[in-house]
Amino acid sequence: MPGPGPLAGAKPTEPQVAFRRDELSVILSLYGRMVAAGEWRDYGISCLRDVAVFSVFRRTAEHPLYRIEKRPRLRDRQGQYSVIGMDGQILKRGHDLRTVLRVLERKLIRAVE
Repeated sequence: MPGPGPLAGAKPTEPQVAFRRDELSVILSLYGRMVAAGEWRDYGISCLRDVAVFSVFRRTAEHPLYRIEKRPRLRDRQGQYSVIGMDGQILKRGHDLRTVLRVLERKLIRAVE
């Protein structure tokens, strides 16, 4: 008698929030410029049930400098995108990802000066 299949007892996967390809392109473009300026060194991506998070690090294995979050439930309120600082403070929130990321681009301008 054959045993249970490989997925026996496995829970169906819950839907996850993720960044779309065009969103990642915008984020990675900024990330590349910040790496070139010597400001950022590593990143991590988390796709959870309610939120997708792109975390930016100055060094590996430390707390993130910034978190870029996508929360679709906030789409109709203050906007689904936000940039959160190391201390948990929301630096910018809005409906347009490029506009929200401008708060970090200002830091790039200062880094180059």
